[in-house]
Amino acid sequence: MFTGASNLAEGVDKAFLFIFIIAFIFIIGISAFMIWTVIHYSRKKGREAKQFSGSMKMEVLWTVIPTILVMLMFWIGWKGFAPMRKVPADAMVVTAIGRMWEWEFVYSDSLRSKELVLPINKPVKLDLVAEDVNHSLFIPAFRVKEDVIPGYDNWLWFTPNYIGDYEILCTEYCGLLHSAMVSKTRIVEQEEFDRWYEELKVASFMPEHEGLKLLRSTGCLACHSLDGSKLVGPSFAGLYGSQREVVSGGSAKSVTADEAYITRSIYDPNGEIVEGYARNLMQSYSELLTEEQVGIITEYLRELVEGDGQKEADL
Repeated sequence: MFTGASNLAEGVDKAFLFIFIIAFIFIIGISAFMIWTVIHYSRKKGREAKQFSGSMKMEVLWTVIPTILVMLMFWIGWKGFAPMRKVPADAMVVTAIGRMWEWEFVYSDSLRSKELVLPINKPVKLDLVAEDVNHSLFIPAFRVKEDVIPGYDNWLWFTPNYIGDYEILCTEYCGLLHSAMVSKTRIVEQEEFDRWYEELKVASFMPEHEGLKLLRSTGCLACHSLDGSKLVGPSFAGLYGSQREVVSGGSAKSVTADEAYITRSIYDPNGEIVEGYARNLMQSYSELLTEEQVGIITEYLRELVEGDGQKEADL
């Protein structure tokens, strides 16, 4: 009767179904009793009013029955919850990192992926780490959800039962793009997982630009995309050398996104606001980034544009 995408889904579904059935019976029963009472005891001509006193039988019934039902709810819920805190010894360990506003998954050998790829029928433990504010990792199909809190060691585990793609959500409000903090769990056969893991190893040998590391570590990529998509702030894609329409001092003007413009945008972000974006969303990074670091970021943004140009030339 009960099936789920993980080994833990059955226990959660049984508890939910039991509580739902009890609540449904009570709401129907109470509503029916109220209607009957209103009709049966309504004021009518020729009927003498009566005074009712307490009933020991009723007192016992509405004390004992709810107590039994609550204890049953607790027992069924406990049977579903207890396995969630018993991790198998052979579970694969993956670190799930939550940051505004994305998930990242770190496998052994420090291999990083934006999606959670797992082999079917193999238990996995997710160590939960928050790099900024409170988050909450929720995989609805697997019926698992745990808070991801800075400085707090927390985890969850499950065994995926079916091949497929499943949503990963954040269920703790964490800022403007909380609703966009989504990722994917991809469950595959062991052979496909092994191939994907080897490809991840090969990709990891490519050195990451220091400018990209700075953008990531300072939280810039939470508000500015690298692929042209619109977030809280304008995208970094095609930024360097482009013409930007900005509002400064109440008037609009066009500026070139050169090194000077990028430096001004980092140290005085509200001095020139790109048209279509709100003011006062970004604070100055003058105390977080040195001039040398800003230069490294500028160099990365320049190479980003040149790299896209080279790709077009190759095509």
